[in-house]
Amino acid sequence: MIYIDDHIEEMDLEQALAEVSAQRREKALRFRHEAGRRQSVAAYRLLQRALREEYGITEPQELVIGEHGKPSLKDHPEIHFSLSHCRVAVACAVSDSPVGIDIESIRSYRPELAAYVLSEADLQEVMQAERPDVEFIKRWTQKEAFLKLTGQGISNEMKHLDMSGTESHTEVDLEAGYVWTVMQFSNDRSSLAR
Repeated sequence: MIYIDDHIEEMDLEQALAEVSAQRREKALRFRHEAGRRQSVAAYRLLQRALREEYGITEPQELVIGEHGKPSLKDHPEIHFSLSHCRVAVACAVSDSPVGIDIESIRSYRPELAAYVLSEADLQEVMQAERPDVEFIKRWTQKEAFLKLTGQGISNEMKHLDMSGTESHTEVDLEAGYVWTVMQFSNDRSSLAR
């Protein structure tokens, strides 16, 4: 299931900090700027909501961080999740099988970044799109969601990722200014839709 919150500026940060796990509170408070704190807390609160609504888990959960930064639930390794945040929104995906999600703000198109992370074919499609900025962000979120799904972490190989064997769902919210993609392995029968 997918959860998105694009009202993170409205969140009472002090109250929210009191409602998350001590582990997440410490992580959030390490951010120098309030925006980072809000994003960290809001993403975790989406996870709390998802665990409550999908699995009936009401207590804050401790996370275990894998080798490449992929988190899992210490007490519920059978539940898979992925968190992401950008300047304007946070996203959470939960599933009974591996899942990856990425959310990114739509920002100005940077050809040098696109050339660094996209294959030639993808780059051509982005440059020919009506909105290269949006098309690039769509492809970026797909790559990030894949890396979160597999637990590989970001590497220099983003240009040539082999995402065969996966299924993804991407949504663009031009009004709110973000794009998100969720991805799972193709043999998983759970729905990718929100």
